[in-house]
Amino acid sequence: MNDFSNYTIISDRVQKAIEAKRPLVALESSVIAQGLPFPINLETAVKLEEIALETGVCPATIGIINGKIKIGLDLCDMQKLAQEEGIFKVSKRDIPLVIAREGSGGTTVASTCFIASMMGIKIFATGGIGGVHRDGQNTFDISPDLRELSHNNVIVISAGPKSIIDIKLTLEYLETIGVPILGYKTDYCPHFFTNLSNYPVTMRVDTPEEIALMAKIKWNMNIPGGILVVNPLSNEECLSREEFNKAYHQALQEGEINKISGNKVTPFLLEKINLLTDGKSMKANILLLERNVKLASKISIACK
Repeated sequence: MNDFSNYTIISDRVQKAIEAKRPLVALESSVIAQGLPFPINLETAVKLEEIALETGVCPATIGIINGKIKIGLDLCDMQKLAQEEGIFKVSKRDIPLVIAREGSGGTTVASTCFIASMMGIKIFATGGIGGVHRDGQNTFDISPDLRELSHNNVIVISAGPKSIIDIKLTLEYLETIGVPILGYKTDYCPHFFTNLSNYPVTMRVDTPEEIALMAKIKWNMNIPGGILVVNPLSNEECLSREEFNKAYHQALQEGEINKISGNKVTPFLLEKINLLTDGKSMKANILLLERNVKLASKISIACK
């Protein structure tokens, strides 16, 4: 027996969109709670919803508020996640734990993907996905984002694995678990806010309609699991690989000195890299988020 609905609140706007069968796009909230500093996090969250609405799509920002999964955060919810202390970073494993504590948290790619799938929302826009961390073949530090991508029938639009992730191992892992990687107007996988990698995508696509058709055929054939769409920035908008690597290695050393571990590693590294690049990485991060929401909105319309 599935009691998922007992733990959820759906906003009026999202509920009306579901009933009217309007296109929707799911958005995660870990970027609000852990990904960006205040007030930029709040401003970005509001802007992302505006982009979806301007495209004719209903945004459904997902988070946990006072022990309830909320699909369609309002401004007060976003302010809570953006400003308050004690906000959890919620992956799929953490959902029941945070609900039991009546806590509030920002949902990651893994948990947002799961919740969106449970709600029948097929399109989800994010910045970058987690993946296999460097030296992951020895540490087994692998993000649950990848597993949820293979388990849920959702199209996830991102700028590829985050720059701190080992892209080669991550793409190998995605191939193993059967997740196709579609490059939007690119033959190679982007690496978040750094230059394109040298690793090819599964297939290049040039229109939202192509993506929608591939997803339709996949799920009509009962081939379960998601599709990862990667949407790169231009070289002019990215950090150079050299600039990133210099900042990354310094941030990594500081993380080791401060004994940063677990789900605190990624937010720590991204914050340090932003400081070491004089804000360039955050600027690129926000830009790719906006681009991904716009593309996701077009795909959502094409799926209708």
